[in-house]
Amino acid sequence: MIIITFIKHWELIKHLTLREIKARYKQSFLGFFWIVLNPFFQMLIMSFVFSHIMRIQNIGIPYPVFLYAGLLPWTFFALSLGSSMSALTENSALIKKIYFPREILIISTILAKGFDMLLSIGVFLALMIFFQMPFKLTMLMFFPILLIQFIFTLGLSLFLSAANLLYRDVQYLFNLVLTLWFYLTPVIYATEFFPERYRWIFKFNPMSVFINAYREVLLGSGQINWTGLGIGVLVSFAVFGIAYLFFKKMEGIFADIV
Repeated sequence: MIIITFIKHWELIKHLTLREIKARYKQSFLGFFWIVLNPFFQMLIMSFVFSHIMRIQNIGIPYPVFLYAGLLPWTFFALSLGSSMSALTENSALIKKIYFPREILIISTILAKGFDMLLSIGVFLALMIFFQMPFKLTMLMFFPILLIQFIFTLGLSLFLSAANLLYRDVQYLFNLVLTLWFYLTPVIYATEFFPERYRWIFKFNPMSVFINAYREVLLGSGQINWTGLGIGVLVSFAVFGIAYLFFKKMEGIFADIV
């Protein structure tokens, strides 16, 4: 089971996670500052485009704060999936040399992206202070929601990494699907701005559930849609369970095709 893997191989997971983080910014002048600068400048550009050019208004809170609250979890999700798909091929020498549970490579990749997200939260808190947004105890619910999203992201990452090893077309199809998924998720807009006859889409989109929950506990009244979040939990565990079984079934041939 995945929990046993976490406990038994924690030192290896930690080592690979730190290696991933350090390698990414090793020869960069600004180093770890890029972790914060990338989403921050993305937020500035998108805030200008959607609040001044496309005129997204009347959401009740400053748009940069609203946008950043959705952009952070989406960026974590998208980058985790993208990096996980190549995690097996990038570590082919390690896979061929020794045996260890291959899912560790996927876990460490996602944890590295999670580290980026947690650092970027500092920018979000600074934005809240700048716009004089109140801090609430409900903000602590951010972490349980993040755990649920982690399970969902890990499940999809396990499936995509194994599928991409078998069929390299998966990575190209993924880019198309992810673009569509982004616009069908309330990252840059509030759910209420989406045409009402199409809002049923959000019920079948776990990322919509997660982002709305994040915004509610960070910026809203703290009244989470527990029914929607409960469905998100069930979908997350179902996706993870199916993907984990698929990954473990394919694990035996990874060394031959990597």
